[in-house]
Amino acid sequence: MATRFAALGRKLAATTLVLLALAAFSPLGNLLLYPLESRFPPWDPSRGAPDGIIVLGGSVDTDLSAAHRTPVVAHAADRLLAPADLARRFPNARIVFTGGSASLLSTEAREADYSAPILETAGIAKARLILERESRNTYENAIFTRQLVMPKPGERWLLVTSAFHMPRSMGIFRKAGFDVEAYPVDWRMGGREDLFSFTNSALDGFGRTEVAMREWIGLVAYRLMGRTGELLPGPAKD
Repeated sequence: MATRFAALGRKLAATTLVLLALAAFSPLGNLLLYPLESRFPPWDPSRGAPDGIIVLGGSVDTDLSAAHRTPVVAHAADRLLAPADLARRFPNARIVFTGGSASLLSTEAREADYSAPILETAGIAKARLILERESRNTYENAIFTRQLVMPKPGERWLLVTSAFHMPRSMGIFRKAGFDVEAYPVDWRMGGREDLFSFTNSALDGFGRTEVAMREWIGLVAYRLMGRTGELLPGPAKD
């Protein structure tokens, strides 16, 4: 702004303010989230009991948990609540929690270690829990979990993760040769009627936009790397 390009600087500043306002208060976040969250319908239990339930990490903050020496659930608590209900409904299903540490710095803290006590407190017996604690991302979740449980032909496994994260997760598991069924949780918006809803909370708007943008970028990146078979994976065609 203090150079001979001040006119351009003012235009860039104005454009930035407009974009920030759109992200904060407009329906932009909802418009980006809806195609992700609505891609997979709620799981249909009419087909019978599953053989196993896979829970993706992403709820517990490992750094904060290590600092305070107790599990700290930062977000997506539904990922930990849903397995407890499923475990009660299907007492013979194996329960797998997969999640290590996504920290760029060297750390011994593993999300599985801090999530296991939460799942046990929720009523899942320790003997039923299988922990995968080495993965750093969703791709490794799929690879390491498949190696750990060695699913047999004909077995039915549920995949529990946030609804917005389900398309990428399903695409990754399919590419890894692990056929799973989607069990979406942790929705961040309502239905189609909320598509054009404005918000008066900038934090809510920024939050939805940030989550959606990160997931869309992840979908594109994973498709380019060949870790998914399609840009926006959807339900399997019968």
